[in-house]
Amino acid sequence: MTSVEKAKSEPLIDLQRLVVSIRRRRRLWVATALLGLIVGGLVAVFLPAPPTAVAQILVVHPDDSPTDSGTLMRTDVAVMQTTKIATEALKKLNSTQAPEEFLKDYEGLGLTNNVLQLTVKGKTNDEAVARAQALSDAFITEYVARNQAAASAEQQALLDQRNKAQAELTPIESDIVAEEAKGRNANPAQLERLYSRRAELTTKISDYDGRAQEAGIGTPKVAAGTGIVDAPRILPHSLLKTIATDAGIGFALGLLAGLALAAVTSVVKDRPVLRREISNHLGASVLAQLSDPPRFWRRSHAVARRQRVAATLARAVRDGGGSVSLLDLGARKVTAALAVDMGRELAAKGPVSLVDDLPKTNLRELAGDAPVQVLDRGDAPAAGDERRVGVGSIEPGTSWTDLEFLGEETILVVRTGHANTEWMHTVARQLADRRIPIIGVVVVDPDPRDHTDGTLWNGLHTALRGRGGVVPEPVVVPERTAVPERTAVPERQTVPERRVPRPAPKPVEMFPEDAPVRRLSTVAPVEKDEERTVERVLDPQREKKSVRRRPPTPYKRPEDHDNADQPTKRFAPVSPDNAEAL
Repeated sequence: MTSVEKAKSEPLIDLQRLVVSIRRRRRLWVATALLGLIVGGLVAVFLPAPPTAVAQILVVHPDDSPTDSGTLMRTDVAVMQTTKIATEALKKLNSTQAPEEFLKDYEGLGLTNNVLQLTVKGKTNDEAVARAQALSDAFITEYVARNQAAASAEQQALLDQRNKAQAELTPIESDIVAEEAKGRNANPAQLERLYSRRAELTTKISDYDGRAQEAGIGTPKVAAGTGIVDAPRILPHSLLKTIATDAGIGFALGLLAGLALAAVTSVVKDRPVLRREISNHLGASVLAQLSDPPRFWRRSHAVARRQRVAATLARAVRDGGGSVSLLDLGARKVTAALAVDMGRELAAKGPVSLVDDLPKTNLRELAGDAPVQVLDRGDAPAAGDERRVGVGSIEPGTSWTDLEFLGEETILVVRTGHANTEWMHTVARQLADRRIPIIGVVVVDPDPRDHTDGTLWNGLHTALRGRGGVVPEPVVVPERTAVPERTAVPERQTVPERRVPRPAPKPVEMFPEDAPVRRLSTVAPVEKDEERTVERVLDPQREKKSVRRRPPTPYKRPEDHDNADQPTKRFAPVSPDNAEAL
């Protein structure tokens, strides 16, 4: 896969890296959560909720039915929260507050199809109760008046219909009188039609009159049933409960805000936090990792872990020649302590000096009575077999031209999530321009759940085994030699030279530097039965001499070497007569 295809296959947002970045920024979102918790508690203490009064009103609907889904009650709640009701309540309270502002201090809630709950806030308990009472009275008055006005309107409509029917009945009565006055000349059909029409109108007038009288009575059930069933009272106020509720809300909001901020900053800042990312951006493999040393407990465990890493680095640079440098990127204290421990390990094999070029750190004080010498960058050069370990920094503002004086090779000590991708590329490019190979990277404060591979395999120059341009020699498999001639062969006879076939050696590209190379010794040739037979034919006198001088020796075939536990098959010597017969 090419680099372009690999870039195309990488996701826009790496979820693993995002989760690790958020987890590493736990101080941020824990701090925001605690801040929200504290702010919520302080708000509950210093800004307590105003006194709240509650009242419940029973509302009787003239058109109520069991199939109603609460539409009538939602209508009453909407009417309650109108400026008309607010104005009437303010008039009862003799208050000059604007109705629009008063609407923000109360709200209605339909508990059932006929029960309305009213919640009112006030500056004091008495004011809250008075406001709730005024609102309840205003709503009940308006509701009853609205229903009474509806009944009056219905009564007037019925009376109008009655008057209209009465007006239509008067000319019919006149026609009937006129027709009856004709005596025998009256038209019976006409009289029958007039009588029928008069009876119909009389029935209508009687019906309209009765319904008008009922409508005039109004809606007594509505007027009598609608009222306050639960008098206004102050809601009980618990300070501890209010503090807990407000603090919990503040904690949740602060936690969400912190997580969102951590996620956004991790994407925007683009700081590598995984081993594979640090290895790819710096172009070197991860040799070891160190956790951030604790401040109060388990310091001995951290020191022991650092000393083991220092021993590993010392073994990696002990066999190589020249000087080595430790360059810090975000872990200054760890780098200084690691350099001192590494100097102690190297001092066991010879004199060691530390070149102090690390800002804001005193290596002499840190070294103490260690068998190492701490020098400045401008001191005399190394003499004899003295090993020097330079300690410097590659933070922004580094003088790149001075790095080559600290060491011919370097080990980078990088804190996870400290530098962004662009700066890591700058470090790798500057070291490559100065021809300073990177032996490896020591990662400080890694994520404990990061199991990504920090090893590079796409080039020998980027691995520990290929540092300094030293390529290990491949294993050479020696060839088997031909069977040596023991006697001169006459010119007329030619003995073909037989070679034992050997398998082709597998190409070996690379081996770790510290792994021993096992070389094979030359394998002695093994004579075959045919070769021994040819020698006997060519020189029978020699065979006789050998038979006379020494007893026959057992012959062991090559395939018998593999089965050492099997009994060796011995062959009797060949007599001269048999050799001549052959």
